[in-house]
Amino acid sequence: MRHTRFAIAAVAACTTLAGVTACGGSDGGSSSSAASGTYTFWDPYPQFDGSSAWAKLVAACGTRAGVSVKRTAYDTTDLGNKALLAAQQGNAPDVMLVDNPVVSTLVQAEILNKMSDVGVSTTSIQANIIGAGTLDGSSYGIPIGANTLALYYNKNVLDAAHVDPASVKDWDSLTAALQKAKAAGRKGITFSAIGTEEGSFQFLPWFWGAKGDLTHLDNPDGQAALTLWKNWVSQGLAPNDVLSNTQTTSWQEFATGQYAFGENGTWQLANAKKAGFPYGVISIPARAGGAAPAPTGGEFVTVPVQKDTARYKVSAKIVACLTDSPNLLATDTTLSYIAPTGVVQSQQTTADPELKPWTEAVAAARGRTSDGLGVRYPVISQQLWTAVQSALSGSKSPQAALKAAQSAADSHKD
Repeated sequence: MRHTRFAIAAVAACTTLAGVTACGGSDGGSSSSAASGTYTFWDPYPQFDGSSAWAKLVAACGTRAGVSVKRTAYDTTDLGNKALLAAQQGNAPDVMLVDNPVVSTLVQAEILNKMSDVGVSTTSIQANIIGAGTLDGSSYGIPIGANTLALYYNKNVLDAAHVDPASVKDWDSLTAALQKAKAAGRKGITFSAIGTEEGSFQFLPWFWGAKGDLTHLDNPDGQAALTLWKNWVSQGLAPNDVLSNTQTTSWQEFATGQYAFGENGTWQLANAKKAGFPYGVISIPARAGGAAPAPTGGEFVTVPVQKDTARYKVSAKIVACLTDSPNLLATDTTLSYIAPTGVVQSQQTTADPELKPWTEAVAAARGRTSDGLGVRYPVISQQLWTAVQSALSGSKSPQAALKAAQSAADSHKD
């Protein structure tokens, strides 16, 4: 599963891909490394060992820049914590790949360089994708790709319910489709509403699709989104176990072949092709129609602050290599990500037309820390998933749950 994952102040969320091998954190940015021509690289891909295509690409980009790269892979949360510690100790890695919501936390800790300051261009990157790594108008990293959410549908279930997926254009038509599936003896929709970042990640398209505002969780728009989910569960259109579903277990439910729809991500494409039933993908509809903005997942290549600023020139070359078009295409194909540039997206959809709904979903997506939220997002998100849990379990009404969430978020303001 690929799920975007939140680190440091938040909870593991949503993008699993990861891989890479070993690099020694102890000599991250030291002058001894400079003397030996070795540059350190950290990433959140521990499942990719030294023989993997990803590890070979990292090494090749070092060779192209005239140095050797010593790579270390950490779990996403561990990587963020180690980055903070390494920076305090003055031995941060030269180049670091981090989950996109972590960028703002590392910027606040004054760990990352602006891309413009180290000579890396970001002009080809889609604005909404790079937005997750942009603070006060400056970009602090380059995305290697993005993933997001959409609705998978089971063609067999929709046929039995006499539902044309093209008719699903807004919340009303989607709810009508779920009701028809239930009436035909099948099941409606499954998603993840677990009390972690994954739950917030999955709720955000509905929240944003109602024009909800993360700085005012309890406004009527946000209440409408939570009421939608609450009604689905109360009416049996979604299962009660969404409260404990991760994105993985939600997918497993959809893969039983009983559900009309399953909310999930780009990373499930390979599993969808093995599901044993015909499927399709549509954008998550906004309340009044059109595609709802879904949150972006994926990682950014960053250049941490070093005492020896002369190292930045080579670090920038490594970043540029990792994010050039041929390498983005290879990497994003491996990771089931959508590329962050229009040129590579076109190459992806030409090679695999099934990716077209996903490129459209990514085009409408937004970063969770965008719109100036930055490090406020983890606090807001925790209150949001808490409200979802309270409302779906029946312990609070959607209105009361979101009012409590906004009050708690306000209490954490500086």
